[in-house]
Amino acid sequence: MCGIVGIVGRSAVNQTIYDALTVLQHRGQDAAGIVTIDGNAFRLRKANGLVRDVFQTKHMQRLQGSAGIGHVRYPTAGSSSSSEAQPFYVNSPFGISLAHNGNLTNTTDLLARLARQRRHVNTGSDSEVLLNLLADELQHTSAEQLSEDQVFDAVAAVHRLARGAYAVTAMIIGQGLVAFRDPFGIRPLVLGQKESAAGTEYMVASESVALDAVGFTVMRDVAPGEAVYITQDGELFTRQCASEPDYVPCIFEYVYFARPDSCIDKVSVYASRVNMGRRLGEKIKREWFEHDIDVVIPIPETSCDIALEIARCMDLPYRQGFVKNRYIGRTFIMPGQQERKKSVRRKLNAISAEFKGKNVLLVDDSIVRGTTSEQIIEMAREAGANKVYFASAAPEIRFPNVYGIDMPTSNELIAHGRDAEEVGRIIGADGIIFQDLCDLVEAVREENLDIRRFETSVFDGEYITRDVDQAYLDHLTQLRNDDAKANRNREAGTNLELHNVCHP
Repeated sequence: MCGIVGIVGRSAVNQTIYDALTVLQHRGQDAAGIVTIDGNAFRLRKANGLVRDVFQTKHMQRLQGSAGIGHVRYPTAGSSSSSEAQPFYVNSPFGISLAHNGNLTNTTDLLARLARQRRHVNTGSDSEVLLNLLADELQHTSAEQLSEDQVFDAVAAVHRLARGAYAVTAMIIGQGLVAFRDPFGIRPLVLGQKESAAGTEYMVASESVALDAVGFTVMRDVAPGEAVYITQDGELFTRQCASEPDYVPCIFEYVYFARPDSCIDKVSVYASRVNMGRRLGEKIKREWFEHDIDVVIPIPETSCDIALEIARCMDLPYRQGFVKNRYIGRTFIMPGQQERKKSVRRKLNAISAEFKGKNVLLVDDSIVRGTTSEQIIEMAREAGANKVYFASAAPEIRFPNVYGIDMPTSNELIAHGRDAEEVGRIIGADGIIFQDLCDLVEAVREENLDIRRFETSVFDGEYITRDVDQAYLDHLTQLRNDDAKANRNREAGTNLELHNVCHP
């Protein structure tokens, strides 16, 4: 999962993009990058690290221009090498830079196609593949100034070729900004605007909170398959570029990834989590009607709103039993299992008074590998808990994600091939309960009834693009396991420095 930003402004946009990326930092902590257009040149800075560490004053001073894009990254099938930090760029045609959130499922076929077109891809990133696909389609025009028809035709061609999930923002030197979303709308993309003395400015981003933070007003979500083209003069054009678009957004955005103050596809993330808590609380009351739970404690922070609603529903006290160190990254998106294990106790510390002598219900948004859950249960017992029950706001995760979330291979998922009781026994819980999938879907859908279904493959194994078979999953296993990532990272080069790429 990554975060993307794109702005066509009336004055320098470097600080605005930087501020927006800090708000999207939760979507990726591995690398960050910004590219702006300064005359006929790209000004690019990207490197591994958090936004605040990647961009120093000297970099910001060089990132001149009134249009640009930004990206925060965490690795999925790729490595955490700085060579795969985004945005990427190509010099022809025009000069194009692109940032992408998601994952393509037919990268191998697309690489073969690009090779036949004599287009070279430097990294293992599917984002660079997308960039070259778009560049190859725009190469067909000989016009010095692109029309909106030519831009939208190129995006339509990308839709016909690419499979998987992608939300994209791209800058074309001398032309403007292009943003588009895959035909299923799996990954989010929001469009906003701001009025200034010099005219209207436009912005796209992964979440509405990024627009809020920098003073832009949300216009709407970019529709599945839709493309947005904003010229360098600030003209806005939009068009549906997919032949059969369908609304099937990823439900895990609401469970875990998105900030609670975001609104995605007309769904308040906060409201959806409250709904999850209500439905899970009702299930606990039904199935554990003779429970001996004394207190409900969330595992901060994503599950706090969920746990509060569970406590209200069950008429139990809600307590903050863990203190979170906010300077430690999200353990779920850390690149290696050993790093995730080390980070749990550095990230959380138990307040003994809330556990001692009590039967506690711990609430988390989900259970993926189970490592974190097991360690947190151990912490609760060490703090004096009598019994430790565990509730997950999401159903059992039994299948890998292929659309841009680093949910590991099947054999690394604790619930793969196991029932809830077995999972509870492994993580050391006295009892465990999971949200039903139908309840999770309805918890989100009740905020926007126009969405008929969600991308839920990690729970049910049904992949919406219909091109995922066992051979592909086996290939993904080879790319995604922690040992493979460690080997790629050892082979990776050093961080990229600030670039000044001139277009002839």
